Amino acid sequence: MNKSPLISKSLDFATAIVLFYETFSKQKKDTTIAKQLLRSGTSVGANINEAVYGNSKADFIAKLHISLKEVNESIYWLTLLSRTYLLEYDYKSMLSLADEIKRMLISSINTAKSNS
Repeated sequence: MNKSPLISKSLDFATAIVLFYETFSKQKKDTTIAKQLLRSGTSVGANINEAVYGNSKADFIAKLHISLKEVNESIYWLTLLSRTYLLEYDYKSMLSLADEIKRMLISSINTAKSNS
């Protein structure tokens, strides 16, 4: 697998999200918000990987846009969870990683568009 920093960081992010979900679901009955985060957080890297193997530059850019939307959604859920105090957890590190991925995605999208 391509070892680009974006792929690596998105895998780190997905791993952190899965581990958070496991902790949250063991301690709380209602996991609706955590499930939303699990879906969006793991989708980021999946779409980045799909982009790498896209059929065209347009497909590559479209998949990166989906990843950007998913990382933004993940930031929303992480912020909400942090504000609700439902579970004491290191949200700051996940938010920081999500923000870093967001910046990398924006840069990648802009580069791909300028090279079209």
